[in-house]
Amino acid sequence: MMKLWRENVWTAGIITVIRLVLGYKWLTSGWNKITGEKAFDAAGYLNRVVENPVMDGGSGTEMYPTYNAFIEHFALPNVKIINFLIPWGEFLVGIGLILGTLTLTAAFFGLMMNFMFMFAGTVSSNPWLLLLGLLVIVAGTNAGRFGVDRFLTPWLHAKVWSKLPGPFGKNNGTGAALK
Repeated sequence: MMKLWRENVWTAGIITVIRLVLGYKWLTSGWNKITGEKAFDAAGYLNRVVENPVMDGGSGTEMYPTYNAFIEHFALPNVKIINFLIPWGEFLVGIGLILGTLTLTAAFFGLMMNFMFMFAGTVSSNPWLLLLGLLVIVAGTNAGRFGVDRFLTPWLHAKVWSKLPGPFGKNNGTGAALK
């Protein structure tokens, strides 16, 4: 089954359509924040996350206390960084998915943002984006077959990854070349 997802040309075509839809959603979401009439400011949203955390309906306890502590003790004090990272992160994930450039990296960071938004209690389109992002990840390098990755991935293997020491490079530390 994984061979179908990761090697089949028809699957690559279907994943390309999924990638374009997903990329468009991320790109427009980020672009609207970057170019909006008012500067994007996550402070109000982050304050609401801290004041109204996602609660367990049965026990009444916080569902994600570690995430809430991250928001309260890192994100809010550094809201200027968050105000930069969210719109530009969404925009760059969109560009990566649309162009098929570093496709798996873009999908991964898109999934991370989806999870962060859902931990905060924002459902919106996040479950759909999460599902589509997972399909891109499952397709592996086949997801970028009809994109820049078709050329970029072999170049990265030849010029960058093969020069790295350790498990990612030609020599895995045992003297044997990786295949």
